[in-house]
Formats: sequence, C-alpha cells, structure tokens
Amino acid sequence: MSTVLGIDVGGSGIKGAPVELEVGDFAEPRLRIPTPEKSSPKNVAAVIGEIIDNFAESIGDGPVGVSFPAPTRHGVIPFIANLDQGWAGLNAQDYLSDKLGRAVTVVNDADAAGLGEVHFGAAKGVPGVVILTTLGTGIGTAIINDGILLPNTELGHLEIDGFDAEKRAAASVKDKKHMSYKDWATKRLQRYYEVVEMLFTPDLFVVGGGVSKDHVKFFKYLSLETPIVPATLFNRAGIIGAAWQAAWRVEHPDTVTQASAKKTAEDAIRAAGGEE
Repeated sequence: MSTVLGIDVGGSGIKGAPVELEVGDFAEPRLRIPTPEKSSPKNVAAVIGEIIDNFAESIGDGPVGVSFPAPTRHGVIPFIANLDQGWAGLNAQDYLSDKLGRAVTVVNDADAAGLGEVHFGAAKGVPGVVILTTLGTGIGTAIINDGILLPNTELGHLEIDGFDAEKRAAASVKDKKHMSYKDWATKRLQRYYEVVEMLFTPDLFVVGGGVSKDHVKFFKYLSLETPIVPATLFNRAGIIGAAWQAAWRVEHPDTVTQASAKKTAEDAIRAAGGEE
C-alpha cells in the first residue's frame, strides 16, 4: 500500500491527511476539524469518520493510523489528560476499528512523531537508537531502535536532581521564567540531555516542538557525546508517523495484542512457579 490515512487527535483539533509512504509526505492538503467540546469516544470517532469520508477516494478501504495524546498499550488507553475520561481504560484501537469499519492503529502522539522523523525526517537512514524529544508545554519522548518503536516512554518525567524533568527543562518553563536561550540550555537542557544520554547511549537526539525552529540559538550551548539535530517534519510528523505505523501493522499481522500479551505473561508466571 502506498497511500495511508494518518490522523492526529489533539485537545483542540483533529487533523488528518493521506500520506504517500513512498516519499513520506501528504498526498493531499491536511484537513482540520475542531475537537468536539465533549471529546467522548463516540464524538471523536464521528469526526475521524468525517475525515475518512473526505479522503475516501485516495485511501480506499485501507487502514488508518491515529496519533493519540496518551499512552497506548496494545490499543488500550490506560489514562487520559486532554480528552474526555471516557477514553480511560478503553481499547481505542478495537473501538475505532469497529465504529469506522476498517483497520485502525492507535499510537501515542510522541511515538508517532518519532516514527515520522526516523523514517522520513531528520533521522532517516540513521542506524541504532534514536531518541526524539519534543520540547513544549512538557517534554514528550520516543525511542526507536533500527526503525522499531519502543512505545510509551515518558522520559520527560524522569526524576533528575529531585525534580520532574519537564518541570525544569520544558520550553514552557523557559518562557514562564523569561530565561534566555543560553541560560535555559546551560542550566536546564544540558542536565536533562546528559542524564538521558547516560541512561540510553543513543546514536542521535532529534529535537521537535515549536522551539526547535530556534535550534541555532541553543544547540551551541549543549555539550553532549551524542549528535543532536532539529526535527524537520514539524506538525506533519504525527500524521506521517501514524500512517507509517498503520501500514507496518497490516504488514505484520502477528503484532502482539492485549489478549496475547496477557496470556504470555500469565504463562510466564506459571512457568516460574508464581501466582497469577
């Protein structure tokens, strides 16, 4: 399949576009629809359905990738902050697939952005471990090893020097405290990245978020062993990455599901002589 629909669900808007996966870019201009005031699963599914209908000619009956502002464990949303609490505990992947009548893959928004950058953006062709960090209100992260995603990392919440990392190093903190790029980089970002570097020994850091457009103003103050580059896909990354993941899942039908993961864990416990 060459054209797959990617959708990015956010607190204020739901955006989608068909992605030409041979080149990693939109096949048609993006469509944005405001997120319903009551962002329940039913209402969000209806908006996603509108976007699918808009691009029906381009995507046919193909799969859809959905970038979601929450962790996703085999399609299940364990908790949610920016949307209706009706999503918490829901198998969003199964729910949306059923409502929309097609295969849907749900992926965390930072993970989708990381996949986009690895396969089509700043980290394309880079082997080994790539860590994407999005510097914004908080710090979102994605870890991809040789093109394969390790989902749901929350490295923005590492405890560093007794603080939640994003509460000291996010771009929003720089703005709130009226810090210069030099002070922010030397006093906050340097410590954050050197700890992540020590823990994971990555081959490349990719920095996303709106502030990445100003990377020349603060990269020069960072002293790291790991190369660090700005993201290149910007607000297209989530849609592109979600589309890529949807196609990958269709090509790998043996991908672990929630039910199979639970059974495997239970079998391992029994084999070890422990209790379920």
